[in-house]
Amino acid sequence: MLAVPEPFVAYMRVYEPLSSFESPTREQLAEALDRGPVDPVEVGNREQGLWLRTQVSTRPRLFPGEAVGEDSPEQEGVLVLNPEDVPTGPAASVGPGPLVCPLDLRGRSAAALVGFIGAAEVPLRAAALTVPEETAKSQASAVVSELSDSAVHVLSSTWTVPLPWFVVIDPEQRRIRSNSTGRIERVSWQAPMADARRRVARAHTVTRETLGEEGPPKILRETGRWLERFHPHSAVELDYGGLVQMMDNDDLEADTSADDVHAIVDAMEEGRTTEVGERYEALRDFWSECAAHERYN
Repeated sequence: MLAVPEPFVAYMRVYEPLSSFESPTREQLAEALDRGPVDPVEVGNREQGLWLRTQVSTRPRLFPGEAVGEDSPEQEGVLVLNPEDVPTGPAASVGPGPLVCPLDLRGRSAAALVGFIGAAEVPLRAAALTVPEETAKSQASAVVSELSDSAVHVLSSTWTVPLPWFVVIDPEQRRIRSNSTGRIERVSWQAPMADARRRVARAHTVTRETLGEEGPPKILRETGRWLERFHPHSAVELDYGGLVQMMDNDDLEADTSADDVHAIVDAMEEGRTTEVGERYEALRDFWSECAAHERYN
C-alpha cells in the first residue's frame, strides 16, 4: 500500500495557558491532554483523516466535530507546548503551563468553506459540495458567526509560507527535528506572545510607510489583530508542517527565509532599497518552487 503524504500545509499557531480557558472548554481540553496530545508532525494527517471521515460517514457532515443524529463528534485533539521550550526574556514571559493549542477544526473548516463558496467556479462547487450550496453556505456562516467572540488558534497556508509570517519569530530560534533515518521531518520556531506582537507592530509600521496599506502591510495588520485576541502570556509558533516533504535536507538547512524577511524590514526602515529588492527576489525564487507544486497537482 502506498503511503499517503501529509498535506502540504504550513501553520501559525497560538498556544494559550490551559488555565486561561473558561469552563467547559478548559475541562474538555484537560480531557484531551489526558488522552494524549497530538504530535505536531502527525497533525496534518490527523486533520485530513477527521475531515475525510465526515464525508464518508453514513450521515455526511460538513465539518469535523459535529454530531449528526446518534453519531458522536470526533475528538479533534490538542497540541501542547512546554513553556520551557519557548525562548523568553525579561519583558516576554509565557505560562503557566501547560500551553495548549486546540485544533479548532470545526471553525477553521467553516471559514474555509465560506471562502471556497465565494471564490470557486460553479462546476467545482457543484462537484465538491455534498449538500445544496445555499445549505452549505448557511451552515458554514452560522459556525463562523459563533467565533465572533473568540478566535481560532491555527492559521494555515497550502503550498507555501506567507512571507509576513516570518516577522512573528526570531530567526535564530529555529528548531529542526529529524526522524530515525536522518530525514528532516519538522522545521519550526516558537516565540512569546509579547515579542510576536511587538515584531508584527513594528513591521506593519515600516512596510505601510513603504508599500501602503495593501499586500504585506494588510497581512501584518490582520495578523496583529489576530494575536491581540489571545492571552498575553501565550506562545506563537510557525511550523513548516507538510511543506518539508517538498524540500530535501540541504534546502531546509540552507533556508534563510526568516533572516531575509527580518533583513528586508530593517532595510526598508533604513532606506536600503537595493537590498530589499535583492532579498525579495531570492525569497520569491525559493518559495515559487514550492508553490509550483500546486500547479502540478
